Amino acid sequence: MTTRKTTGSMVDADADIARELAHLSRALKAPRLLASAQRLGPIAREAGWSHEQYLTAVLSQEVSSREASGALIRVKAAGFDSLKSLEEFNYDFQPAAPRDVIAHLATGTYMHEGRNIVLLGPPGTGKTHLATGLGIKACHQGQRVLFNSATGWVNRLTTSYRAGTLGNELARLRRYPLLIVDEVGYLPFETEAANLFFQLVSSRYEHASLILTSNLPFSGWGEVFGNHTVAAAMIDRIVHHAEVITLKGNSYRLKDTPTRLASEKPENKAQ
Repeated sequence: MTTRKTTGSMVDADADIARELAHLSRALKAPRLLASAQRLGPIAREAGWSHEQYLTAVLSQEVSSREASGALIRVKAAGFDSLKSLEEFNYDFQPAAPRDVIAHLATGTYMHEGRNIVLLGPPGTGKTHLATGLGIKACHQGQRVLFNSATGWVNRLTTSYRAGTLGNELARLRRYPLLIVDEVGYLPFETEAANLFFQLVSSRYEHASLILTSNLPFSGWGEVFGNHTVAAAMIDRIVHHAEVITLKGNSYRLKDTPTRLASEKPENKAQ
């Protein structure tokens, strides 16, 4: 009888602790903490952990879960066209991509220094993939990132300019450690658009980082922006503190085209 009473008391005590943990989890806005505490409890007892070791393990689980959840939120908010990680990049197809340089950039130290990254090369050589991959890394490192095409950025700035809020918009964007500008050079800019883009670059100079991709060498940017003087001043600010990577070769998207076309020849279809 005594044993049953003792066992019952232990069960009641465990239930009280579970309810208290649930209450504390809600109060701390840490819903995963309760599950971690319950999962690690038996492990801690069996392994003979100290109270400090158990608490550290539970809190470590909560921090890891929060960081992972925050990274997913930041990736979604960044507005990437598609999600492409650095781990998926095909270096065999693009040997011009310097593995060691990209691995260093993946650490994110360039953002702490307000440095830029410029990826140049023909279409399909992996510029957007690398820019996106570096952006995703930044999100996982706790940094806020925004991605858009050069045209998309200009449209955004034009809207702010015409609403009389350009200064506020540039100041707000400067609070993002990283902006990614994709496809500089695919479409030429009118004078107003070129000036707005110049202001975006200038506002971030030595304050926050840019990643830019372009299918044109710098010598062709004067035509894009319709003014060689503006283009030169812009390039000067971009490359002053920048890693410039030039990719070469054929388009990765078309790598299987010759084989596919050959397989579609009439004589092959007849076989």
